[in-house]
Amino acid sequence: MTNNLRNKMKKRILPLIVLLPLSLSAQTEFADIMVAPTDTVEVGMAGSGEQFDFPEALADSNIDSLMNLYLAKTYLTADNDCEMSAVNPTYDDKVYIERLKRLPTVMELPYNEVVRSCIDRYMVRLRRKLSYILGAANFYMPIFEQALDIYQLPLELKYLPVIESALDPVAVSRAGATGLWQFMLTTGKAYGLEVNSMSDDRRDPVKSSMAAARYLSDLYKLFGDWNLVIAAYNCGPENINRAIRRSGGKRDYWEIYPYLPKETRGYVPAFIAANYAMNYYSEHGICPMASTLPVKTDTVMLNCEVSFEQLAEVCHIDLDMIRSLNPVYRRSIVPGLAGPAPLRLPVNEVAHFIEMEDSVYALANQQPRKRTEVEIEKPDNRKGKGGQKGNARTNQQSGGEKWVTVRRGDNLGAIAKRNHTTVKKLKELNGLPNDKIRAGKKLRVK
Repeated sequence: MTNNLRNKMKKRILPLIVLLPLSLSAQTEFADIMVAPTDTVEVGMAGSGEQFDFPEALADSNIDSLMNLYLAKTYLTADNDCEMSAVNPTYDDKVYIERLKRLPTVMELPYNEVVRSCIDRYMVRLRRKLSYILGAANFYMPIFEQALDIYQLPLELKYLPVIESALDPVAVSRAGATGLWQFMLTTGKAYGLEVNSMSDDRRDPVKSSMAAARYLSDLYKLFGDWNLVIAAYNCGPENINRAIRRSGGKRDYWEIYPYLPKETRGYVPAFIAANYAMNYYSEHGICPMASTLPVKTDTVMLNCEVSFEQLAEVCHIDLDMIRSLNPVYRRSIVPGLAGPAPLRLPVNEVAHFIEMEDSVYALANQQPRKRTEVEIEKPDNRKGKGGQKGNARTNQQSGGEKWVTVRRGDNLGAIAKRNHTTVKKLKELNGLPNDKIRAGKKLRVK
């Protein structure tokens, strides 16, 4: 960006809306995190009155929901070795310009008043939220970087999800854009992300990151300029082509700037501000939340429709952890009947699941999902082993039969006593050759 063009941009009186896709066209493929509308601010030299709305992901109203995410509750804590300053130091424009120049990027990161306003937003009102994002980045940035590296894309693109979703893996916009990268339904499917009533690959960090890298790669082949790519990522390639035509064929972001949708005019400045904030937070007295890496995970394949609650009950795995590791499933059900379906578990739980797999399937077959029921996605705040208490869960079946699920530490004698029967009768009802039983097994007691 030349000095003359930068000065023209500063003096131009334009209403700017940053990343606020309230009127999505057919070309708009990405949207932002679902939060309350943000405030309008005014910047400009000599009272020019240049106005814009901050991006919704730069709102501070959803920090509590972010902190309630399983990963945040389990693996993020305040860093006691870092003292968070309550006051944001201010610097001259030349300091911001020099810092942006020092970033090891291949993408142009110019500085202007809109960029400065977005930076100030991060460093003043969003100090707590930026602290969370910096901590959560330890979970997600390696995934983003790997996907971008596979397609040989600039790694600084890893900060796009910061302004898209504030690193909320289950973020949903008012327009229905979903996940860390905020894919719209049509674009997600075009890039291989399966979406149906039971599962949504847009919520899978790995799959969505690979799809986003492919999409960004295709946009670069189309435009050959990273600022245009980022703008197209926000409003769709057709809107960029329209702005190019209206500008007389110019192919520079800052030259087609006046012809862009107003919500896209601030998208590149927001991206520049995110790059600055994620690299120079310490210069502004902001402490990242301390993070411990989550336990390693592995994937098993299920050939039966099993609910998360059934898995938690039989395998004694934290229900919230199952949900966190498997955000792709929209109704907390692994839909294995349609074909082998992946289930991600902590490595140390995989062997136990394999041991209990038959019991998991047995419970799922005895308690099948009623497909006529109206299913509504909503958070379940229950934690622990399926929300059950006691040693055995009792089910009264039709025909007067009564069944219980064996818990760890249970034995036939204790179960017989609780159900007013005998060990001999239990063995006869269940065809048991001896007294050995295992946790998760279903026993008929009547």
